[in-house]
This record gives sequence, structure tokens and C-alpha cells, in this order.
Amino acid sequence: MNQKQLLIERLTGVKSSKKSYYTELKKMIEQLEKKNMKLEIINEVTKSFTIDMTMDEMLKNIMDKLVKLYKFDRISLSIYKNEQLVLKNVYPRDSFFLKVEEVLPNENSLYYRAATEKKVLINDAHETFGQLSDVEKNTMKSLGIETILCLPLYRKNQVIGVLALGSKTMIDYPNDDFSFLEQLADQMAVCMENSSLYNEVLNGKKEWEETFRAVQDLLVFVDLDYKIIRFNDPVKLFFKLSEEQLYGRKTDEVIHYQDPIDCPLAESYRTKKTAFRQSRLDNERTCDIYTYPVFNEKKEMYGVIIYLKDVTKKLYTEAQLMHSGKLAAIGEMAAGVAHELNSPLTAIIGNSQLLLRDFNPEDPTCKLLKDIHNCGIRSKNIIRNLLTFSRQDEYEFEQCSLNKAVEQVLSLISYQIERQCISLRLDLDPEIPMIAGNLQQVEQIVINFLLNARDALDECDHLQKEIIVRTGIKENENEKYVFMSVEDNGIGIGTKEITEIFRPFYTTKDRMNGTGLGLSVSLGIAKEHGGAIEVKSKKGKGSTFIFLIPIKGTKKEDVID
Repeated sequence: MNQKQLLIERLTGVKSSKKSYYTELKKMIEQLEKKNMKLEIINEVTKSFTIDMTMDEMLKNIMDKLVKLYKFDRISLSIYKNEQLVLKNVYPRDSFFLKVEEVLPNENSLYYRAATEKKVLINDAHETFGQLSDVEKNTMKSLGIETILCLPLYRKNQVIGVLALGSKTMIDYPNDDFSFLEQLADQMAVCMENSSLYNEVLNGKKEWEETFRAVQDLLVFVDLDYKIIRFNDPVKLFFKLSEEQLYGRKTDEVIHYQDPIDCPLAESYRTKKTAFRQSRLDNERTCDIYTYPVFNEKKEMYGVIIYLKDVTKKLYTEAQLMHSGKLAAIGEMAAGVAHELNSPLTAIIGNSQLLLRDFNPEDPTCKLLKDIHNCGIRSKNIIRNLLTFSRQDEYEFEQCSLNKAVEQVLSLISYQIERQCISLRLDLDPEIPMIAGNLQQVEQIVINFLLNARDALDECDHLQKEIIVRTGIKENENEKYVFMSVEDNGIGIGTKEITEIFRPFYTTKDRMNGTGLGLSVSLGIAKEHGGAIEVKSKKGKGSTFIFLIPIKGTKKEDVID
């Protein structure tokens, strides 16, 4: 029966039909698997493209996927710019003939034809598809490439580059493979464009952030809830806070105004316009503060930029210039007055000396003449010191004495102080070392201290008013200083006022008696000498101002800013 069945199958061709059927089925399955693999490759290539992936990584990724279907040994990418193809990347890295960033010659070029015709082109060592350029021929020859496949990359009818696949074996591609490779090229072009756009946005964002950080003044962006969203590095340094301590906090928790009315932020929120204030902060810095509302495309305000510029040093410099101008005018006037007084004083002193020669020392009139002569000499010394003090342009640093500075200032103003029934007591240490400084500038500090002490005593009702001037040596934080202090038992200074007294133009005196520049300029002079000023005061009990200079001294080039 088996032989009979076999004979029937051979005569009817049933067996051969089954064989053909299974053969066709197998081919169909293989084609389906190949199509599935192509779709999988496109899908994997698309998914594997990440924004931060480099072009070398992209090419390697494509090569790894394509070798599952085809035998490729080299892949290259050329970017189309200004109607020229520039070689940008090659994988493997050592498989190049032209150097990266070189322009590909366009004469008889398969690459340029693929770009201009916008279709997949193939050529081989036998030039079955037209001529190759010399560079392309030499590349194939030196690298042993038998087949070159050029895939144009373009988006929105704009050519962006050419992807070239090289194989060391002859490959015959069916039409459906060309269609697949065109789809792959299109997908790669989309990924490259997305990556390029993202990098442009990212680079723009980085440039903006770098610009934001590069600004040396303070920039803070806050939302409508007054919360800090963004800030530059100077903000952290100025407020001495970390990024974690700043981000998300409300502005009134970071920027502390000595007077809350000085905050311009509320005005910008209310008016939706730029606002400005010059404000004094709790860290003893004065700032110009601008607030700029920020709007979206719908003209809706969604935040405010706060711009703070520290102008403390600028105000101090302006105060110094103003004070120097006044001192220059006073000095010029004092010099003129002194010269005018010198002539009559010469006559008074000379004539009194002549008269004293003819009078008997026992004669009561002789005592009056001596008083006239002594007052004339004293007046002459005062005028000489006034002339010395008026020479404000001589600011060279040299060895000078604090004691001498005190003595010369007292020769000018001690009479004014004692005339107001104020006891003036000196406690000058004769052993203090010399300092490196400018005598006239140091005298400005002494005279400011003394006049402030006099004014403080003038406003109190004490029966015994006293000013004590001391010089000596003291140790502070393991460093020795020469000091000059002026102590009074006047009205004293309140705790809040102490934080303000060195601010330019701050004064508690009336308009005719104070400018608010004396202590500000004195502090500047102290810093120029490498020193400092300390204040000790209690309301109603009096004040002590201390000028300190390190014993090692300072040179002009070592001035502290």
C-alpha cells in the first residue's frame, strides 16, 4: 500500500506541490522577518537617539543595527553647508581618507549627486553607476571598499547632509532595501534636526545663564508670591547664604531693609512698572535697587527681576570728594586770613618786645606788656598750625606721631572747647611708636572726634563736662595697635544710631551745624592707614571714639580698600 500511495503522489504531483508550498512559505516567513527587523531597526534607531548623544555614538548605533541585515564596514556623515559637503564624522574612527572637517570635492561626486537628487545612490569598484570623484576612488582603494551607498538626509525639502555606508564586499541591494534605507535616512534626518534644535535651545539657555552669572551686580528673579526662583552668584556672596538657603525663600527673609518702606518690590507688583529705591540694608550696605516686572506673551505679569547695585563705596567716595572740596576752600580761606593776620601780629609782637626793653620788670605795666607779647606769640603759633593744616594736598605717607597730631589740633581748637566750660584732659603716652601715615589726614580724625565730643557735651546738662584724649598701645586679637581715643561724658549714642553714624550724610545735628560727613571721611582715612575706628557709647552716659593703627605700620601701596 505504501508503494502504491507513493506512486499516486508522484503521478499527481501532490508531493512536489507540498514542497513548493513549504518553500514559498519559508521565503515569505524570511521576508516577513526581514521586514520586521527593518521596522525594529528604525524603531530602535529612533528610540536610541538621545539629545545628549554625540554624533559618533549615533553612527556607531546605526552601524550596530544595520550589520544585522547587511555587511557594512564603514559609515560616515557629511553635513551640507553653503552648498558644500563637509566631512563631520567617521566610524570606525580610523577608517577615513579625508580629514574630518574637510570639504568633499564636488566634481563627479556620488555624495553630491545623492544630495542634489535626493535619492539613495550606490556605486562599486567597477563604477556601474557612473563616475566617482578622485577622492572617492582613492578612499575606496585605500580602505578596500567595494561598495559605497549614499543616503541623502533632508528635512522639509532642505538637504542637511549625506550618510555614506561602505562595504568591503560586493552587495546587490533589491529595491525594497532602497526604500527601507530611504526611510532610515529620513528618520535619522529628523533625529539630527531635533538634536540640533535642542542643542541650539540648550546653548542659548547656557549662554543666557552664563550672562546672568557674569553680571557682577546682584540679580534676583521672584515670582508673584515673592519667592526667589533664580539668582546669580554675587547674591550668595553678598548675603553670605548658600543656594539651598536662598532658593524658594521669600524676599523679606533675605533682603532686610533698615526701613521697610524702602522696598520697591511691592510698588512694581502694584503698578506693574519699574520702581527704584536707594536703600540701606541691615548688613550696613547701601544699594541702588531697581525692580523690573516680567510679562509673558499674553502681557500677564508672572514675576519681577530685582537688580541691586552696592553703592556704599561710591557714596563714601562722593562724600570724600565733597569733604575734600570743602576742606580745600577752607584751607584757601584760612591761608588768606593767616597771611592777613601775620602782618599786624608782627607789629604787635615786635612793638611789645621793644617796649619791654624800656620797662622795669617790677612795673605793673610790664606785666600787661608781657601778656600782650605772649598772646601775640600764641596767635602766631595758631596761625602757623592753621597753615599746616590747610595744606591738604600733601598726602605722602611718612613716619609721624599721634601725639603730635593731637597737640597741633588742640592748638587750634582747645580754646573753643574750654570756652564752653568743658574740661580738657590729656593722657598721652610719650613712648608710643611712630606710625606710617599722613599727619594732616590723621589730624582730620582728631579734629572730628574732638568737635563731635564738644557738640555732644553742648547738648547735655551735666555740671561737670569733660573730654579725655588718650594715646597708647593696646592689644586686640593678638595684634598690637597704637591708639588715639577721645572720651566724653555727653549725651551718648543709641544702639540704632551707632550703626548709622559712619554712613555718608547721616547726622543728628541741625542743618547749620552738621553735614554728616565727618565720621564717614574719618573712617575712610583710618582704612587708608590700614587701621580702624571703634565706638563705645551708652545713651546718656557718653561716648568713646578710638582710632587704631597696627604697630607694624602701613605704606601707601598697602592701603586697605
